[in-house]
Amino acid sequence: MSDSTYWDRFDEVVTSADDLEEFVGEPLPIVLDKVIDHVDDIAREFIARSPFCLVATASTSGHIDISPKGDPPGFVHVLDDRHLAIPDRPGNRRADSFHNLLTDDRIGLIFLAPGKTETLRVSGRARVVRDRALLESMAVQERSPSLAVVVEVERVMVHCPKCMIRSKLWKPDRWPDVADLADVGEALIAHSDAAITPEELHEQVVNGGHADLY
Repeated sequence: MSDSTYWDRFDEVVTSADDLEEFVGEPLPIVLDKVIDHVDDIAREFIARSPFCLVATASTSGHIDISPKGDPPGFVHVLDDRHLAIPDRPGNRRADSFHNLLTDDRIGLIFLAPGKTETLRVSGRARVVRDRALLESMAVQERSPSLAVVVEVERVMVHCPKCMIRSKLWKPDRWPDVADLADVGEALIAHSDAAITPEELHEQVVNGGHADLY
């Protein structure tokens, strides 16, 4: 639950659409009209070139989860102009997205393609499936996923490139130095307050198969 007293420290909090438009301005009609309800040739080609997407779902308690997914370009399959399939590869086994979809089938996706400043946004409804033929069609290195998420597409739009241009995301010479940032092992130990060494954690991860890619 939000701490209402926290927001008192700010001089002005925007609380209405009218106030928002006063500062942001109104979009061009073409920007409002660019949302389509299916996967057209432009979206299909973008998905075919994308090796990475972000998947947003929500729990019954209202918590939003955004999960990164990555694989060879085109790993998200376009089944037809209204449906996509996302394979599930080995991960940390929390399965937050899956748990969320069991109770709230809404889903949002953002596809990225390296070097491309535009992104592709897709949203709709989804189910977790175990269809054998579908899973076998998504095999990598002769390993089929155990589950897939099939998305019924409701909204598709190509997103403005300005955020990529400003962030210089695809410009290696502008990347910050991340050598001293904590890795996942250090974060796991710190955030869970676990009485375990990084070496012991690494051994558990490897022996438990948690490090397998496929």
